[in-house]
Amino acid sequence: MRNFIGSAAATLIISLTFSSPAPADEAYPAKPIQLVIPFAPGDTDTMLRPITNQMGQYLGHTIVMNYKPGAGGGVGAGFTASSPADGYTIVGSSPGATVIVPLANKEVKYSLSSFEPVAGISLGGMMIVVPAKSKYKTLADVVAAAKEKPASISYGTSGALGISHLLGESFADAAKIELLHIPFQGSAPAITALLGGHTEMAVSAVGPAQAHIESGSLRALAIFSDKRLSVYPDVPTLREQGFDVGSPTIYGLMAPKGTPPQVIETIYQAAAKAVAEHGAEITAAMTTLGAEVSVMSPKDYGDYLSKQNQLFTKAIGSIKGKQ
Repeated sequence: MRNFIGSAAATLIISLTFSSPAPADEAYPAKPIQLVIPFAPGDTDTMLRPITNQMGQYLGHTIVMNYKPGAGGGVGAGFTASSPADGYTIVGSSPGATVIVPLANKEVKYSLSSFEPVAGISLGGMMIVVPAKSKYKTLADVVAAAKEKPASISYGTSGALGISHLLGESFADAAKIELLHIPFQGSAPAITALLGGHTEMAVSAVGPAQAHIESGSLRALAIFSDKRLSVYPDVPTLREQGFDVGSPTIYGLMAPKGTPPQVIETIYQAAAKAVAEHGAEITAAMTTLGAEVSVMSPKDYGDYLSKQNQLFTKAIGSIKGKQ
C-alpha cells in the first residue's frame, strides 16, 4: 500500500509539473520541459541523454524524460502532436515514430506535418550484419546468391514496417533482388536469432550489434548512411558498394505544430551550446553507443526528415505492392 501511495504521489507531482501553465509574460522556459520518449527505456533515450542531460544548464530548467511507448512509437508521438504548442512538451525520436508510423498506419491522428523540427541530436547508423562464419563476405555475394535463388536469404529486423524492414527492402529494390523478411520484436531478438542460426542476415541498429561485432561473432557488410561512421571506419556504405540507398538515422527533437520560432530556437541553442562546451564528454558517451554527435539546426533537421518521408513513402509502397 505504501509503495502504491508513493507511486501515485510521484505521478501526481509529475502531472502537476507539466500541466501547470507558465504565465505568458515569463521568459521561456519558466518550468521543466517534458521530453516524451515514444519507446521503452534503453533505446531512443540513450541516443539523446548525453546531450539533453547537459541542456538544462543553458535553459535554466531540466529536461525530464517521460516514457510513452506503444504502437511503434505512435502513442508518444501522437501525445506530443496533440499537446499545447508552448515548448513544454517535445518528443525525442528517430524517424520511426514521426515519419514511418503515420505512413504505415493511416489510422493514426498525426503526420510529419503535425510537428515542428527543433534539433537533430545524434547519428546512429543502421547496418547489414551476418555471422562471422557466413559465406557472404560482401553485399555482392548476397546479391549474387539472391539472384540465383530468389527469396532464399532470410534477414531479421526489429519488426514489420519498422525502419530496419524498410531499409532492408530499399536495399533489395536497389539491388533488384528478393529477400525473405523475418520480423522480430526489437533489434536485440533479431540479433539473437542471427547468432543462433535462425536467419542468415540482419538489418540492425549499430548498438545491439556492436558488442558482437567487436567480439568477432558478427561481421558488418554495410552501413546505411551517407558516409562511414567514425566508430566503424572500415565498414563501407551501401552507395560505396553500388546501391543507391543512403539513409542516416538521426535522432532528434520535435515540437507540436505552431510552437513559436523563438521557443524552438532556444531549445536548439541549448543543444548547440551543450556540444560546444561538453563535446569531449558527449562524444565519448556516444561512441560507447556506436553513435556520433549530430546537432542540426531546425531547418536542416526538417530537410532531413522531409527526405526520410520521401524515402519511406516509396519503401512502404513497394512492400505493400508485394503483399
